[in-house]
Amino acid sequence: MLKRYLPILSWLPHYQRTLFSHDLLAGLIVTAMVIPQSLAYALLAGLPAVVGLYASILPLFVYAVFGSSRTLAVGPVAILALMTAAALSGIAEPGSAEYVEAALLLALLSGAMLTVMGLLRLGFFANFLSHPVISGFLTASGLLIAASQAAHLLGIDSAGFTLPALLGSLFANLPELHLPTLAIGAGTLLFLIVTRRYATPFLTRLGLPDKLARLMTRAGPVFAVVLTTLIAWYFALAKSGVAVVGEVPSGLPPLTLPPFDLPLWRELWVPALLISVVGFVESVSMGQMLAAKRRERISPDQELLGLGTSNLAAAFTGGMPVTGGLSRTVINFDAGARTPAAGVFAAVGIAIVTLFFTHLIHHLPIATLAAIITVSILTLVDLEALRHTWRYSRSDFAALLATLLFTLVEGVEAGILAGVGLSIALFLYRTSRPHSALVGRVPGTEHFRNTARHRVESDKHIALLRIDESLYFANARYLEDTLYDLIASRPDIDHVVLICSAVNLIDASALESLKAINSRLKDSEVTLHLAEVKGPVMDRLTRSDLIEALTGRVFLSTYSAWRELRNPTGTRSDPPSISGPPPIHD
Repeated sequence: MLKRYLPILSWLPHYQRTLFSHDLLAGLIVTAMVIPQSLAYALLAGLPAVVGLYASILPLFVYAVFGSSRTLAVGPVAILALMTAAALSGIAEPGSAEYVEAALLLALLSGAMLTVMGLLRLGFFANFLSHPVISGFLTASGLLIAASQAAHLLGIDSAGFTLPALLGSLFANLPELHLPTLAIGAGTLLFLIVTRRYATPFLTRLGLPDKLARLMTRAGPVFAVVLTTLIAWYFALAKSGVAVVGEVPSGLPPLTLPPFDLPLWRELWVPALLISVVGFVESVSMGQMLAAKRRERISPDQELLGLGTSNLAAAFTGGMPVTGGLSRTVINFDAGARTPAAGVFAAVGIAIVTLFFTHLIHHLPIATLAAIITVSILTLVDLEALRHTWRYSRSDFAALLATLLFTLVEGVEAGILAGVGLSIALFLYRTSRPHSALVGRVPGTEHFRNTARHRVESDKHIALLRIDESLYFANARYLEDTLYDLIASRPDIDHVVLICSAVNLIDASALESLKAINSRLKDSEVTLHLAEVKGPVMDRLTRSDLIEALTGRVFLSTYSAWRELRNPTGTRSDPPSISGPPPIHD
């Protein structure tokens, strides 16, 4: 039980020197590569750059104790930074003391929600974010973040958290274009794109091992930061109007106390909930994918605790909402991390930088950070998913498109709520009209297939109806209508067999409908039977009076129902008729 809630106890007692060397190397590499990201994501959230460093120290220590993933790297990420900025933009001026306090409260609320959900083992709630909704949200968020960073690349001002507002602000301020900033931003953007696309094969051809070549490619942002910082310092570009990070306070993260302002709590609890769910889904998806590569497992419920306590740590040490980051986790994995100790070493490295070397960041151009954000976030944009989803499922495409458009036009919160709401509504609509099929026997076999798709044997006195959905309140009336229409259209029917092989649940409303169907068919001199009822469903039915009142029987298989009902007395019945289209592969 202790290891279940403290996963560190499962790996720390077996920690060896070989693991230490792997984790230390990974921690050093992650330290160098995520510092620019941490600074950039803090600025994206409207916070001082140092907040990104603060959020990358103590949360990593805490996750090492409570997290279940061996390689997940926790810290600020672009999506949560955008959601933070959107949630706080109407509360205080970005960068102000009130704004920073509100960010602490957002991290506190998010951490508390995740921790409580973990203790209650509510990880399954994340399943309500379907893949199309996540895809649409990430694509729209990537476009919004890229649009928001365009102003920093051009050296102009912009405002807004929707695409129309951002584009309108950009075009309105375009005459104020700052050419030196554009040169820095465009040059860095081009360098990062070329590096990401061509550096690995180029370095491999030079003879470097593939793993080292990939790591050096991912170190492109570090090279860009060093080079542009030196250029900005040497040419004093800040005096020419190029925006730089400026003075970054040195020292370890301070102990902070989020404000206990009840009106502010009420205003932020919904954004905090959305940040919690989105961060959890992103983190668990990445953690499960990498764990599978090493035949490891993570616990979604324990991840709730790990992320929750990490956000609480961020709230009390001057940070911002955090989660498992895509790029930093991949870097950690590729660098050879074996345990969460790699995150601890990275946190120590970032703490050392924060303590002694923040003055080196003073001349770092904001345009460089904007280019780093743009290149990293555009990997989330998946417009191809629109075409694939359209071809596969119109309803899923509707959920994806609604999430995408609402996020772009109304903001991130509206996008998530619209996507989840439409997904649930479409699910209820689909399951309220369950697919059903009249089936017949494939000649010479014990298999039964849809009469509309296969050439099968059927009997005009027997209707074998397969229900391909669980039965619950939303589709109970539809089942009644389907059966009554069937009886009305085929007056020769004496027996109806409901094939329940796909039925995993029959709720109280559906049970009442089955009773009504049984009674009405009895009045029509038609016998109702059930077949292939699953054990858990049958257990519940036996606790009702349906089985006793059933005019027919409950058959173990469709074939036994077919055989018994066609020849109830042991004498030979009329030969079955053959109907349906030519046989096809099922």
